[in-house]
Amino acid sequence: MKTLAVLIVSLFIFQHSFSQGKIDGFYKGKSKGSVVLGLGFEDSKNYFAGTEKIGLSRDLYYINLCGAYGITDHLDVNVSLPYLSSDDESDFQDISIMVKYRFFQTTSETGNLEFSLGAGLSTPVSDYNVGGLNDIGQQATVIETRAMAHYKWHSGWLATLQSGFSFKFEETPNSIPVTLKAGKAAAKWYYDVFYDYQHAFGGIDYRGTPPPQNFSELGVDYHKVGGTVYRSFSESFGAALNLSSLLGGRNTFQGPVYGVSIVYNL
Repeated sequence: MKTLAVLIVSLFIFQHSFSQGKIDGFYKGKSKGSVVLGLGFEDSKNYFAGTEKIGLSRDLYYINLCGAYGITDHLDVNVSLPYLSSDDESDFQDISIMVKYRFFQTTSETGNLEFSLGAGLSTPVSDYNVGGLNDIGQQATVIETRAMAHYKWHSGWLATLQSGFSFKFEETPNSIPVTLKAGKAAAKWYYDVFYDYQHAFGGIDYRGTPPPQNFSELGVDYHKVGGTVYRSFSESFGAALNLSSLLGGRNTFQGPVYGVSIVYNL
């Protein structure tokens, strides 16, 4: 179970680059590191212009390279760098660095309760375009803060709730994220389902009045659900499949996202 938990930590680094929360309740342990390579495809058939669904489609492919390291048993640092390719543009997007700290934990007859705090920064690493719906990002530097509660039953079931604040520089509106996740970790298998929400404060809508001067000004909201199935093959190696779909939102594409990732512990 301990080996699986360490591999799951690495898997979450990849997931966090595409929502599902910026931190999680699993820690790598002091002086332990890992890398994750993720591949995925978004098949969007609709777009929410403001909150109105219109028939605009987009194909988006991504490769994500991630790393994690346990500074102490209660302090981890995660780094990720995605490469995205849409219909019109291909480039590296935003590098993300997150640090999380477990400041409280207690054990009862039924399970373990933990509380963690996280903080980090993401910023563009390339001069990708910001002027159309097929652009790969909003060219915004973001300071992230998170607080999380994580409970794991002795049977292997677990539940996580996290939220925080995303402070975005330039014209991009600030936002509040919320992620709720439930799943189970067994001897070699892990699976979960999640709900992901983001609310942006203000911002301009696509096709709104006034029209956006550039797409960094768009306010992006969404409701998203999905799940993960993970298999550990050894102490050092594991692989996962991910599926998610957007239920509704504001100024965002809607369609299924399929992903696969490979985890390797150093």
